[in-house]
Amino acid sequence: MATHKVVSDQDWLAAHSAHLQEEKQLTRQRDALSEKRRQLPWRRLAQDYRFHDTSGAVRLSELFEGRSQLVIKHFMFGPDWTEGCVGCSFEADHIGGALLHLLQHDVSFAAISRAPFDRLEAFRQRMGWQFRWLSSAGSTFNRDFHVSFDAEDIVEGKVFYNYAWQPFVCEELSGFSVFYRDPQGDIFHTFSAYGRGAEELLGTYVLLDMTPNGRNETGPRHNLTDWVRLHDRYDSDDRVAPSGRSEPAGCCHEQARR
Repeated sequence: MATHKVVSDQDWLAAHSAHLQEEKQLTRQRDALSEKRRQLPWRRLAQDYRFHDTSGAVRLSELFEGRSQLVIKHFMFGPDWTEGCVGCSFEADHIGGALLHLLQHDVSFAAISRAPFDRLEAFRQRMGWQFRWLSSAGSTFNRDFHVSFDAEDIVEGKVFYNYAWQPFVCEELSGFSVFYRDPQGDIFHTFSAYGRGAEELLGTYVLLDMTPNGRNETGPRHNLTDWVRLHDRYDSDDRVAPSGRSEPAGCCHEQARR
């Protein structure tokens, strides 16, 4: 870290007071953007998707559990994966504290992945998460929401993700989707966020951004894969592949399709 200027108490207060005004401006801009988000148009879903958990088949409509709003985490965990994505796991570590409050405020929450349910459940228990996690195996849900990609989804090396055609990097990508169910039982897709679109829920980043060193993601990829690990693997020599999957140090391959 570079040596910082050290000033008098008076100059310190003046500098930080000026910075606070910029932060307040950003806060007001964020509030205004959030209001615009709530005014975005909706689309009615044509089907009630079916998933699987320990109880068997579960419809999307059942995930509302009597509430009118539902947040789905598109969790990267492909059909042949043995563990979830490190980045998605990092996000999931931040859900626990919010979960109870969401449920008390008319919002249900669930994660959806293409891996078989027993594999999802084993990983969920290992990580100590309390949210509901279901398998979309056999459903078009992941592909319809542009977070999982088969060969036919790749066009000239690109896939449709985050509202635009992007270079194909992996068969699984992450995101959040939000749904509303009206009193008549119709379900509407109200919003989706991909990439860094939901980064604000990462309280770890909020705290790091307050520190002198910040996120300190200095390479090789300049993102969380430089340092974040599955929370029970920080004492290992694991690394994170470009796919977001955890790999033992010295592994001779990376997930080429990422």
